[in-house]
Amino acid sequence: MAGVEEVEVVVAHSRRAALRVGDVFLKVDGDPAHADVEVRAMAMAPVPTPPILWHEPPVLAIAAVLGEALGVLGEPSTASRTAWAAAGAATRRLHEAPLPPWPGPRLEDVAAELDREYAWLLANDVLPAEVIRRNREIAQAALRPWEPVFIHGDLQITHVFVDGDEVTGVIDWSEAAPGDAMYDLAVLTLGHEERLDDLLAGYGAGADRDVIRAWWSLRGLVASRWLIEHGFDPDAPGCEFDVLRSRMREP
Repeated sequence: MAGVEEVEVVVAHSRRAALRVGDVFLKVDGDPAHADVEVRAMAMAPVPTPPILWHEPPVLAIAAVLGEALGVLGEPSTASRTAWAAAGAATRRLHEAPLPPWPGPRLEDVAAELDREYAWLLANDVLPAEVIRRNREIAQAALRPWEPVFIHGDLQITHVFVDGDEVTGVIDWSEAAPGDAMYDLAVLTLGHEERLDDLLAGYGAGADRDVIRAWWSLRGLVASRWLIEHGFDPDAPGCEFDVLRSRMREP
């Protein structure tokens, strides 16, 4: 990193910060367990991940991956249909891999979190009540027993990198765990719902579109308060509030 003059703050909040220095990312986590999960998950994942340069808690240094993110929220994805299908195929490989040995989210915990955040959203008038109630109805379909698979846990569109039509890297593995496959597929298409067909073309059989739609609503409901309290805007174009409002246009 000698000679690098600029440090870019990629993300910074009370729990975590990430800096880019040249082609190196420095991640500083308030909870060392998150970095530990990230290191272990990347070693197990059967998909491209960034090289780990060094790890001295609380700092994890990883190299940048080639290519560009599959897209960003609020803007149409310029990635090809083939690139989206490649992302689906990579996600399938992950979901078919052996489970990580640490625990993942439990159905009862997800249901309890949804109830808490639903009550908070209604009490704080951050969205019209009918939008919150309608999405709570849709989200119920995600609250069913699932067969756990190896999930990324935060498979946002900005966490999947492609070069042309190939996946070159998947980043940010601190939420990896055994969990619901449909959750990963929902998070990856959140705000880019029109790309679901392309993603599933590569993922293959077994995806439940109704459950994916339910996770779109559930993710939007449970993530909004955290985003607000940590300085992010869930009402930015293409983000959680837009996703929740869009559900009102569905039958």
